[in-house]
Amino acid sequence: MEIIIKLSQFLLSLSLLIILHELGHFIPAKLFKTRVEKFYLFFDVKYSLLKKKIGETEYGIGWLPLGGYVKISGMIDESMDKEQMALPPQPWEFRSKPAWQRLIIMLGGVTVNFILAFIIYIGMAFAYGDYYIKNDSLKDGIWVTNPVVEKAGIKTGDKIIAIDGEKIERFEPVVSMNILTAKEVLIERNGKEKTITLPVNFIGNFLDTDKKGVIVLRMPFVVGSFTDTSKNKEAVKPKDIIVSLNGVAVKYFDQAIAISEANKGKKINGIVLRDLKETPVTFEVDKEGKLGIYPGSLKEDNLEKLGYYKFSKESYSFLESIPIGIERGKDQLVGYGKQLKMIFNPSTGAYKGVGGFHAIYNVFPDSWSWEVFWNITALLSIMLGVMNLLPIPALDGGHVMFLLYEMVSGKKPSDKFLENAQMVGFVLLISLLLFANGNDIYKAIIGK
Repeated sequence: MEIIIKLSQFLLSLSLLIILHELGHFIPAKLFKTRVEKFYLFFDVKYSLLKKKIGETEYGIGWLPLGGYVKISGMIDESMDKEQMALPPQPWEFRSKPAWQRLIIMLGGVTVNFILAFIIYIGMAFAYGDYYIKNDSLKDGIWVTNPVVEKAGIKTGDKIIAIDGEKIERFEPVVSMNILTAKEVLIERNGKEKTITLPVNFIGNFLDTDKKGVIVLRMPFVVGSFTDTSKNKEAVKPKDIIVSLNGVAVKYFDQAIAISEANKGKKINGIVLRDLKETPVTFEVDKEGKLGIYPGSLKEDNLEKLGYYKFSKESYSFLESIPIGIERGKDQLVGYGKQLKMIFNPSTGAYKGVGGFHAIYNVFPDSWSWEVFWNITALLSIMLGVMNLLPIPALDGGHVMFLLYEMVSGKKPSDKFLENAQMVGFVLLISLLLFANGNDIYKAIIGK
């Protein structure tokens, strides 16, 4: 059932993004009286799953879910229709239209992608508001869950004050992601501020580890379930909260880990909070320094009752949601631009994180959440827009590059040149596709 839910979200999001992107090309093409021969969701190599011709355009669904396309008459594209291009230009063809009209047609897809992302973020701000913890309320700092992050100089208990000079007002998941692309992180440790300069290959080292967490909230040790070999099944019950181990007060899960690792193979006294009452117990620590207990979780209201965190909720009117959503979209756009820049810089090692369709599929959760779905779709829309703007022949950005050259120089590149450029771009795209999906296969083989 989980696979069906993940796959449904993946296909729905991908289909929505492809159809709207292609509509961005289709609508201005029709407005400028340019003939559109095909409009396809997914690729129809050899045959189509569904197709119907309405007017001059064939609408259909292909069997290969690697994207979609509109075939515009008189345009050198992935179809490489040389026979049509060898005939004299016709008034309804793309090549017969003024450069400015062709530019608008080519920019239509990415424009829709960016507009869609901003609309989604505005809608999410209006529908869901914001639910967060004020950063200055984290009295005991954060929990560093990855050894690479700790080696870089950020430790459990530190308070994140600013990232690349931008003060952190709210502790949200985006804080963790921003650290991955940061150059400097300002922290507070034991009442003193300290600037941590992250190494150039920080993100590459991070991607080499099995533990993908960066920093998270420090949480109490709530008993969830037990390992098969655990000797503490009778000592504690699910939902118990461990508050003391070996005579040392334990407030957070990371503290319990340290104490149990220091008492390998021993029996230690402890205290758990059960139904809000302290209950003494005896724990057995195995030879690896583990209690054999999987941690559970507490709801936000229980965390507040126990004095761990204070959660803030903000709701916005529709008008208030507009600047909030625009700012959120801008932040995501800038953030993805930074990631892309790092990917093309081999010294950062960020290329190790490049993934294909399997990686995108895995981003979606195995339970349905419209809030999560729309958040992922908005980010994917930004990614699709940015990627399509890259000045690679065969992408929208490649066509735009040649059109801008034509508009500035007054000289139109020859059809032969455009055909060759299209072929080079196609080879580049196939190479990128193979690299990205090859990365997915490699990670699956090594178990990352």
